[in-house]
Amino acid sequence: PVPLTAVVDTYTVAEMAPKKAPPGGKKKDDDAAPAAAAAPAFDAYDMQPTKEVRKPDNQLKLTEKEMEEEVTKQLTANNPNAPRNIARFSMKEKQYKFEPMVDQLVMHYASDGYLLHKASDEAKRQLDLERMEAESMAEYEKLSKAPKVGGEDDGEPPDDSKQLRNQFNFSERAAQTVNNPMRDRISATEPPATNTFNTSCTQWEIYDAYMEDQQRIHLQKEMQKKAKIKEADKKPEDDKAPVKEKKPELMHGVTMTKAVKVMERMVNQNSYDDIAQDFKYWEDQSDQFREGEGTLLPLWKFYNERAKRRHVTAIAWNPEYLDLFAVGYGSFDFIKQMSGLICCYSLKNPSHPEYTFTTDSGVMCLDFHPQHSSLLAVGLYDGTVMVYDVRNKLNRPIRQCTVKNGKHTDPVWQVSWQEEDLSKSLNFFSVSSDGRVTLWTMSKSELVYQDVMELKLVSNATDRDPDDDTTLGSLAGGCCFDFNKTSDHLFVVGTEEGNIHKCSKAYNSQYLETYFGHHMAVYTVQWNHHHPKVFLSASADWTVKLWDHTMAKAVMSFDLNNAVGDVAWSPSSVTTFAAVTSDGKVHVYDLFENKHEPMCEQKIVRKAKLTKISFNPKHPIILVGDDRGCVTSLKLSPNLRKGTAEIERLDHIMEVALKGDMPE
Repeated sequence: PVPLTAVVDTYTVAEMAPKKAPPGGKKKDDDAAPAAAAAPAFDAYDMQPTKEVRKPDNQLKLTEKEMEEEVTKQLTANNPNAPRNIARFSMKEKQYKFEPMVDQLVMHYASDGYLLHKASDEAKRQLDLERMEAESMAEYEKLSKAPKVGGEDDGEPPDDSKQLRNQFNFSERAAQTVNNPMRDRISATEPPATNTFNTSCTQWEIYDAYMEDQQRIHLQKEMQKKAKIKEADKKPEDDKAPVKEKKPELMHGVTMTKAVKVMERMVNQNSYDDIAQDFKYWEDQSDQFREGEGTLLPLWKFYNERAKRRHVTAIAWNPEYLDLFAVGYGSFDFIKQMSGLICCYSLKNPSHPEYTFTTDSGVMCLDFHPQHSSLLAVGLYDGTVMVYDVRNKLNRPIRQCTVKNGKHTDPVWQVSWQEEDLSKSLNFFSVSSDGRVTLWTMSKSELVYQDVMELKLVSNATDRDPDDDTTLGSLAGGCCFDFNKTSDHLFVVGTEEGNIHKCSKAYNSQYLETYFGHHMAVYTVQWNHHHPKVFLSASADWTVKLWDHTMAKAVMSFDLNNAVGDVAWSPSSVTTFAAVTSDGKVHVYDLFENKHEPMCEQKIVRKAKLTKISFNPKHPIILVGDDRGCVTSLKLSPNLRKGTAEIERLDHIMEVALKGDMPE
């Protein structure tokens, strides 16, 4: 950097004021000379400018060493705005290639003028023309000044005309543009095939053609007569048949079916009017006088004669029609296996299912697609997965896996649809006791499978025998799984050994984390609907545990004093969940109200075991299924639905629980 200085030129001018005249008239001549001599003489040196250096106050002060330092700047002729990725199609190589040379010229200023460079061809022509004119003029003047000999004309006078341009043959230089050359485009095609045909026409040929045409018309008339005779013979039968078929068409038509369905719902609404009133208006008034307690009001019971002696193995609510749910029937008693049954019930008609499908093996799990609510994924006891469209009246799936395309070798315990990806392909996951977590994608004609994870056996480091090599190479049986609500790639899997593994769809070589806490098979794992880090697990060791997936140890544990069949989070509260046990009881917890005891512990059935539970996404209704094929709907009292979706509540409860478990 160069210091900034200001150089100011100042001029010094001698005072040249005239001397005043003395008072009292004119001054004498002899007095003027001394006065002029006394005046100071004018010096031209006084007009020389003097330089004065001034520095601004805020100027940077540099040392001599810094002042003497050289700063090198390199200027390049490259245009910084020139594109570097111009690609052109190479006809020789039949592909696009980048241009190696890019024009770096930038025209900052351009103006059209009339000046020519001396070295150009046109300038040379103009100079030659001027030289010729000058020579002709000199020759003319020389001839005109020369004296005449003999006083006679020697011929014609010299040409005095100047070789000038034709002023009418002029064009502006700026208007001289280059015309693009014309191109003729011609395409050559093969001429169409031609065929020369000629014949002769005589009188007998015309006669033969006429006779053939008459014969053809005669045959057509005979065929039409025969067809009319056949129709006349069938008319009596056709007249009688519609009379007999009128009644079946009227009773089994589409309009009749719709009318009968509406009538059936109206009759059911009248028959179960007290239950419908309770569903809509009932609120337990006793909840106002007791805090920390609640009740469950039994509403409808859904039972089908075909589901007798079958266990309720799965319950799934429809995401679009909140009154519709599907129930899967199978058997948890593996000695007594039977065919499966799927029934789709509606809260508007508890007497009979809306849709019914049968399967060759027992149904183990169900799941509705979140966007396409008519698609129902089903997992069976024999390892088959299939997809039903409930809109179809046919009793067969639209997609089904076989042994050839990746069928599981053990029962399928859970299926779960995934959101549509960018390719708009429908896919779902399944987990089975054969140790595979499989992704199924619906193609045009079949289910395409891809194994996402193989559940390898992992033993606890404290309980493992160093000489025991039985776990090497074997797979753990998967019992349940669930995907995180916010991170789609993250999911947890419960196994028959009691371990819970955290896995990722994008990383299938090993587990992200393994949680040791249960001592028997894990029947259910479920992520919280609102908190992205918390999930529940229910096991056959009579406990329900609350986990934070960032911690290896369970945050809270609840002993229900009986085998736990299922557990589910409430969709409306971050701290409320419910579980069912084999003694026929439903346990409802609200951790914000009570962290140790359930707010409601109510027996629903007497001589049956509860197997499944599911919350309605919108209404305060839960469904519980038992091992006798019956599904009971229950309404939560006001104290059981006080919770909110604030995750800070659950964070505070977990923080207090962790502090209580820390050793002093």
